[in-house]
Amino acid sequence: MPDNFQGFKTIHYSKDKQIARITLNRPDKLNAFSAQMHSEFFAVLNDVAGDGDIRCVLLTGAGRGFCAGQDLGERKGGEKMDLGEKLENGYNKNLRLLKSIQAPIVCAVNGVAAGAGANIALNCDIVVAKKSAKFIQSFSNIGLIPDCNGTWILPKLIGLAKAKAIAMLGTPVMSEQAVEWGMIYQAIADEEFEAEVNNLVNNLVQRPTRALSFIKNIFEESYSNPYGAHLDRERDIQRVCGLSDDFAEGVTAFNEKRPAEFKGR
Repeated sequence: MPDNFQGFKTIHYSKDKQIARITLNRPDKLNAFSAQMHSEFFAVLNDVAGDGDIRCVLLTGAGRGFCAGQDLGERKGGEKMDLGEKLENGYNKNLRLLKSIQAPIVCAVNGVAAGAGANIALNCDIVVAKKSAKFIQSFSNIGLIPDCNGTWILPKLIGLAKAKAIAMLGTPVMSEQAVEWGMIYQAIADEEFEAEVNNLVNNLVQRPTRALSFIKNIFEESYSNPYGAHLDRERDIQRVCGLSDDFAEGVTAFNEKRPAEFKGR
């Protein structure tokens, strides 16, 4: 863990070989978010976002769950409250920072991902999960709507009909079903999970990081760009990519029939 984060209690954070590893670390609470976790998560994300050497980010959870969402133990039963303010200064603040990170973000869902925990995962670029893991839009069980961008991303990933149903019913979606629906990328056998996740991040960190950053951004732009404007964006970004060191190396390696040695520039 970088020196500035040694005293953190709810997040474990390390950087090695241009990989930033972030672990939600309240296993006794299924890594549910507390006020302290929001604060520590923001500090870690801010460090990652400002580190131009990072070429891949891994987000996962400690123990048997990924994240059970908000820690309702911090809320008083029967109390009404302004959740808009809580969202803006907690999850929304963190998610805006998460989205500003230009390196590819892998979320490794090692167990249940419920409520905000499910949607934090879906905001990452590549989501893989243990076969035993499940995703639950549990908000309606306590009279709420999906937040953490859930109402924006779910219909785009799985379609409006399924998104409405799992949000209204709070139906758990097992990881293999989530793959079939297009919610996540891959479901991995529990006993192979750690090795496969490491293989994935080690693959990504060796790929052309700048191009991967453009890929993640332009795919999301495609939801709102008109057809002609999007062609223009592809043209402009491809121009930048074609002038990069990684493109020159990629073509040279192809012609020399050897693996490319990308530097992320």
